[in-house]
Amino acid sequence: CLTRLCYSVAEKTGKVLGEFCRCYKEQYGVALFNSVRYEIEGNGGPQAQLLHRKVPLEDHVIYSGNLFQYIEENKKWRNRFCVVPHNYGLVLYENKLAYERDLPPRVLVNSAGYKILTSVDQYLELVNSSLPGVTPKSGHSPILKCPTDFPLILWHPYARHYYFCVMTGKEQEKWRAVFQDCVRHCNNGISEDSKVEAPAFTDAVRMYRQSKEQYGTWDMLCGNETQVLSNLVMEELLPELRTTIGPRLKGKAQERQRTWIQISDAVYRMVYEQTKVQYDAAMAKCEQERPQMESTIRTDMDQIITSKEHLASKIRAFVLPKAEVCVRNHVQPYISSILEALMTPTSQGFAEVREVFFKEVTDMNMNIVNEGGLEKLAEYMEKLSHLAFHPVKMQSCYEKMDQLKLEGLQQRFDVSSTSVFKQRAQIHMRQQMDDAVYTFETLLHQELGKLQGKDDLCKSIQRILERVLKKYDYDSSTVRKKFFREALLQITIPFLLKKLAPTCKAELAKFQELIFEDFASFILVENTYEEVVLQSVMKDIMQAVKEAAVQRKHNLYRDSMVMHNSDPNLHLLGEGIPIDWGEEYSGQPEAEPATDKRRRAKQVVSVIQDDEGVLPYKVGAEAVLQPGSPEPREPGPGAPPSSPAGVEEIREVLAKESLGDGVEAEERLTNAVPASPVPRADVPSEARVPYAAPESPAPGAETPSPSAGTACHQPSDKETGEEVAPPVGECSPPQPMGTTESGDGVQTEF
Repeated sequence: CLTRLCYSVAEKTGKVLGEFCRCYKEQYGVALFNSVRYEIEGNGGPQAQLLHRKVPLEDHVIYSGNLFQYIEENKKWRNRFCVVPHNYGLVLYENKLAYERDLPPRVLVNSAGYKILTSVDQYLELVNSSLPGVTPKSGHSPILKCPTDFPLILWHPYARHYYFCVMTGKEQEKWRAVFQDCVRHCNNGISEDSKVEAPAFTDAVRMYRQSKEQYGTWDMLCGNETQVLSNLVMEELLPELRTTIGPRLKGKAQERQRTWIQISDAVYRMVYEQTKVQYDAAMAKCEQERPQMESTIRTDMDQIITSKEHLASKIRAFVLPKAEVCVRNHVQPYISSILEALMTPTSQGFAEVREVFFKEVTDMNMNIVNEGGLEKLAEYMEKLSHLAFHPVKMQSCYEKMDQLKLEGLQQRFDVSSTSVFKQRAQIHMRQQMDDAVYTFETLLHQELGKLQGKDDLCKSIQRILERVLKKYDYDSSTVRKKFFREALLQITIPFLLKKLAPTCKAELAKFQELIFEDFASFILVENTYEEVVLQSVMKDIMQAVKEAAVQRKHNLYRDSMVMHNSDPNLHLLGEGIPIDWGEEYSGQPEAEPATDKRRRAKQVVSVIQDDEGVLPYKVGAEAVLQPGSPEPREPGPGAPPSSPAGVEEIREVLAKESLGDGVEAEERLTNAVPASPVPRADVPSEARVPYAAPESPAPGAETPSPSAGTACHQPSDKETGEEVAPPVGECSPPQPMGTTESGDGVQTEF
């Protein structure tokens, strides 16, 4: 049965990948032509006013701390030390000591495609729907019990699930913000720096799905190319497996659900491995042919453009009348409604980014006045420089996008979910925040040599802040308008293609003869047809966004407002060596040894101080075992309580710890508040300092915010969420099903 399953999975994967690679090869030539043409002709948009940081999070850790993880293999909750390095992989260690000693981690998770759930009921609902007809009866124990009221569950439609819990609501909110940032970052796994491979890949995915009559947005376009293709295969393969394997599962409903999750994960891993091999081979072949193709493009550019325009004119004459009627009747009446639904939460989110940046800088300025000039500036600037990557502080910006609702429009235009647009807007918010911060610190760094004292420093900070906010207003307007146009196209074009397919698609083959054979790699009838359809609606979309810019409530610049060379030398400053505030101004004479540097790596989000002792939920001697050690022996009278084996025992331990520590336990789990009176934005409900920062003025007026972070840990190169060797002393046999060797074994995610 296992052999038959493996053969079936390999056959299906090979078939899907074969069709996809054909699409990819076709799209590669088109993308290469477009890239070379753009390089020659230019046509760039408005120049950004803010600087862009090249390496934002080098040598930093986003977050680290303790939480419980449920180990499925032995059905126990274990204390784990979780580190989120700069690449946003989730790295789980046996304990903090194992991390500091550079021992291999227990689990590495790439969270692309996952959803973060904070309710067991939410999770059970998704699990029950994953295997129709298998639902535990009322009164029976569910598939998962959580020992606290604050679970954090990572759910994936195909891969294995991860179960965590913490002690307090504040910690749950903090970890949730961190996990969501990981998902957001990992979902955006296809590099936008690639001007050929990335568009070729995404267009190939779209063309493949449209060939299967699947139009509209796709939620599982998540992660790197291999992950996306694995999702593409699983989308077709899983229903077949559910039909053939589902009825054969034995045992109680909970056991069948658990078995199904394990089977799905094992199949996903098999698909991933095969997909990686085939896709890498297809890419290598295209790269091998690229020099010859590029030479042809550069030599015959004018002829290729002429040939394409001739083809487009013929297709336009055939398609455009039908497309314009479709646009007029089915799209045009709804464009303004879609745009308004997009604009309101997006503009609120960008306004919140501006407000958070304003408050952070103003609070820093106030604290410099209270505590003394340059001595404290390095500390504050070090924290400010990573504001955009502080998941908790940025949460108030991100959550504005939760208001995005397309309602009836979602069904009309076959938009499966708004998550694609939410995450894209949130990524833009983070980038704009980092650009604003980087521009501010670059300008301030340039000014420092000219300043005479504290008063000069504070005036300079305020002046630079106002300059940066004006640049932010312009850039954020440009970014939002581009986002609105792209989102409207992403919603309407698939709808139009689906509507026009019955009358147009079958007729496209006759246009193939208009393409010269020498140029067939760079001009495709299907792509040209889509460009014509796009042109039919583009005018209405551009007009709608242009009219929206006139409305003051969205704080958009009109297209006629262009800022040219307001700071001609600013972009030259951005090309210099990255600023290290700690090294330049902290006055530390000696570099730390490598081990100490790892132990005290800079951390973006502050969590629990190193010297605060045992955590309230540190549950026993097993927490200090090295990977590969046997289970702990019974502790002596003075040792911490042993690791509970079940939910009830965990509850008792947690209750004793909470009651014993009272308020102290709560305090140890929140961010360490610095002695200086700096307002904190780590958790929205935390109390503020007596003075409050003034409200942010309207764009263009004067502009005040908090800082964060205590030092923590530096990940080694292996902590990338990609692969890891098993701990020393553990040697597992090959596992074709790809789950995990044991409850304590290494679980590698892609």
